[in-house]
Amino acid sequence: MLDHYQVQLTRMLEAERYGDARDLLRFLLQCQGEEQRHYEEWENLLNWLDMAFPSSDGGRDEEAADENELRRQALDPGEQDESYVQQVLYIMKHHPMIDQQLLALERAALLRHPEVDGELLGWLSETELHPVLQFKVLQCLRKRGVSGRVKLQRLGEESELEIELTPLGLEDFPAPVQRIVERVEQVTEPIDPTLPHFARELWKECLQFLYGTTTYGWMLHDDEESIDCFAASLHLTLLLVVHGTANDDEVRDAYGITDALRFRYEQASRVLRQVADASRGKEDDSEP
Repeated sequence: MLDHYQVQLTRMLEAERYGDARDLLRFLLQCQGEEQRHYEEWENLLNWLDMAFPSSDGGRDEEAADENELRRQALDPGEQDESYVQQVLYIMKHHPMIDQQLLALERAALLRHPEVDGELLGWLSETELHPVLQFKVLQCLRKRGVSGRVKLQRLGEESELEIELTPLGLEDFPAPVQRIVERVEQVTEPIDPTLPHFARELWKECLQFLYGTTTYGWMLHDDEESIDCFAASLHLTLLLVVHGTANDDEVRDAYGITDALRFRYEQASRVLRQVADASRGKEDDSEP
């Protein structure tokens, strides 16, 4: 469990998500039973973040806006000659590490070159890409102001998606999708105050994989039974990822999964576990 927290913290810092890193560090400092040196390391890191990237008086939204602006400035060199543009596109398409491809996509969203949109659209529709890469390309295109429909293969299914409707954050997804993770947060908060944070992170990963697929369409059914089935499945998958074990009966009882809902719950659980396994494999492959 500690290793999982440390990996998530490292990824937040690498992505310059300092607000999220601060929240996680505060969670970790509330936990019991770890070695004293871990608490000292977390407290020192939290103090450094507070000094280097102080929270603004305007609250978390303004802080996030400031961090986004700092990240945009870091990703945009100002001068964008032909060599720089081609380098970004080459790394985006050919780098062996997916994290570097994702970083190149962030840079591509800021490129001021007339051929970039066509390069992105062609790469997306003509190349077999990792599902997360596909989703990030869709986000990149939306950030660049591209609109229209695009056909692509998503997890073995043919999907036709409207670029301008691509969610840029969890808050952009339809209400039923947000209600699923909110349900898990409500159930897990009394059990372990760190679990809601990881539930949200895991849900974001699942959505990146599943957006535009048949399973994603099932999530959009705005009824309590569908929300309970997916919420229970997310909770079960979360426990397996964080703790390596889970009590299926207890999870089903917590969400009122009756025998009539058992098949739908097990379908959703199987899909989310496959996504979680694939995502863990992506993280492992990205490490040196």
